[in-house]
Amino acid sequence: MKIVLAPDSFKESMTASQAVAAMREGIGLALPHADCVGVPMADGGEGTVDAVVDALGGEPVTVDVEDPLGRPIRARYGYVAGRRLAVIEMAGASGLELVAPEDRDILRASTFGVGQLIVSALDHGAAELLIGLGGSATNDAGVGMLTALGAVFTDADGAPLPPGGAALAHLHRIDVSGLDRRLAGVHVQIASDVTAPLLGIGGASAVFGPQKGATPNDVDVLETALTRLVEVTRTALGHARPDRPGAGAAGGLGFGLMEFLAADCDPGVEVIAHTVGLERALTGADWVFTGEGSVDAQTLLGKTPFGVAQVAARTGARVAIFAGRVAPDADVLLEHGVEKLVAITAPGTPLEQALRDGPAALTRATAEVCRTL
Repeated sequence: MKIVLAPDSFKESMTASQAVAAMREGIGLALPHADCVGVPMADGGEGTVDAVVDALGGEPVTVDVEDPLGRPIRARYGYVAGRRLAVIEMAGASGLELVAPEDRDILRASTFGVGQLIVSALDHGAAELLIGLGGSATNDAGVGMLTALGAVFTDADGAPLPPGGAALAHLHRIDVSGLDRRLAGVHVQIASDVTAPLLGIGGASAVFGPQKGATPNDVDVLETALTRLVEVTRTALGHARPDRPGAGAAGGLGFGLMEFLAADCDPGVEVIAHTVGLERALTGADWVFTGEGSVDAQTLLGKTPFGVAQVAARTGARVAIFAGRVAPDADVLLEHGVEKLVAITAPGTPLEQALRDGPAALTRATAEVCRTL
């Protein structure tokens, strides 16, 4: 029997690779002769770097960068030398969790640190960038990132704009002549489940701004500023598509990447599955075991377990999803190619204990399922 192990991380409990190890141990207890293939997964958010590095034999690279407020921090990305592939989680340099709630300032938060990670990747020889969007503290449409890469954004007096999305209201000219020339030979792939446009009631500022501390007035300021950015971008580049799905991801970073770096934007789990070779691993598999911390009806909207199930459907592998919490409405997954939903934690278990005991609980649950196969 061939079983592919393709879980996402179980947040605050175990990484995707640790989940693979726990599943493998459980299978060994019940089906010691099974052929187990581990393919750690992610959806473009937290854990993407680790999943790709582990699956492809890459290495983490740590860099000194600026956080969203310009303070020095250490951030990391993954590099797979054999493929000249760099894997970046934008939240590692410009994420909301890097800024204490009392310090958050969406009007001046910048993606400059993301650009610094890209420069480091280029220094390592990257020919492909896979950038996971999500968890951002920013709303500057990637202008900070582009500044780090050599673009210049100036006001009517020719002065460079200060960091942050609000300053873009004063944007007069964009000069891209200084963009790092190495970018011309690099393919940029965005992994994001956010399909929001840049502007409007469903856009970056209106939908995601309040989650980052924006007041109603802040939202209006940012909407005006990003509208100005679109106008000047169209003049500078000859094109600007703020309505493109994903343009509003990560505070508009999707817009900056697509317009200025010709990035492709696709659903995160599909991008990661393709990158790590999930479908190839599933060839000839009887089962795929996947999962993450919590599973519910929203899992159908692009979360890793459902993405894995969709790939499995093309290969004929049967699907079991393991989770710390399986919500009652998760049963809808059983109508979409999933055969088993397995809660690894007993109802009523205190959260702290559930997180601490997650690997052992996943091992037990996997063994129990395997004894029924």
